[in-house]
Amino acid sequence: MQILRCSSVILLLMASSLAATRTHTIVLGKAVSIKLPAPQGGEAEVRIRPLLVDDRLREYTTGASHEVTDRVFVIRRAFRLNDTLPSEAGKPPHYIWRLGGWMSVDRQSGRITQLNLPFFDPQISEASWFRDYAAYCGNSDDGSKAYAVVFQLGRRKPLLKQQFPGDSCPAPGWEREPLRVTFDPPGVEKASFVVRSRSAEYDINSEEPAEDDKP
Repeated sequence: MQILRCSSVILLLMASSLAATRTHTIVLGKAVSIKLPAPQGGEAEVRIRPLLVDDRLREYTTGASHEVTDRVFVIRRAFRLNDTLPSEAGKPPHYIWRLGGWMSVDRQSGRITQLNLPFFDPQISEASWFRDYAAYCGNSDDGSKAYAVVFQLGRRKPLLKQQFPGDSCPAPGWEREPLRVTFDPPGVEKASFVVRSRSAEYDINSEEPAEDDKP
């Protein structure tokens, strides 16, 4: 009897170990084109792909993914929003596509986590990723202020929140050594910041010399 009990315990531990180390199948499906309202008016064409975990549809995505580690990647979310008015009750729901924020996907656990990027505005923000850093231009809640933002995964507050005139910018550019990111908003002088362990500081060496100072 004792031998049977020991065998049962061993089998249970083995099953638990196998379940804990199970690797999930993460697949991005075939891309299809959809139409979205453009910030400047009109429509923009966007390509979306389904995200499947173990052959089950979990989310829709858009754009390229970014590999943060050999286990975790990030990708932007797309979703279908119910656009049916209360006066249209009783009719089949009418769904429209919208772009969301970013999410991380863990290949080993299959877990999908919605990322809270400070000041990220799904309508105008274009994030650029390097390692576990995201750089983008975002807005305050009321849309009255625009910020250049650098955010590191795992932190609560951004490493950089620098206000600038305007409302948006293209995806910032990254450099490796020194670790530096450059923002180039339309109509505003571009600015570079050196990213350190706890902050991002303005890079004075990135300033172009005045005409009188040029050799």
